Amino acid sequence: MKNFTGQTKRIASSLVVLIALLCALVVLPLLSQASADGNSITVTNNSSRNITHLYLAAPQREDWGPDQLNDTTLAPGQSFTISNVSCIDSETRVIGEDQDGCFVSTVLACQSSASWSITNEAVPNCGN
Repeated sequence: MKNFTGQTKRIASSLVVLIALLCALVVLPLLSQASADGNSITVTNNSSRNITHLYLAAPQREDWGPDQLNDTTLAPGQSFTISNVSCIDSETRVIGEDQDGCFVSTVLACQSSASWSITNEAVPNCGN
């Protein structure tokens, strides 16, 4: 009976280790896809247009998050920092909308601090 109890303990111990490894295999890919909060993106408006809305989206996705400017305007020469950016992928897309409803965007790597300068050279998408 002692031998049977020892075998049972070894099997139970092995089962616990196996379950822990399986859990790790499931969780680790999810952790590697999501960047931790604390990332920030500073957008500087070096164009002649007023930027009335800033949005974040995953690259290649059409569903954008809420307006990050919260009813303020990013005038020429001003900067705005979006804090605590969460990224699902290793990149995020930043979309700026001007006063005419035209959009410019860029894709940035998710890192602790990223920046984007909107210039007049950025060709806006005005739905044409």
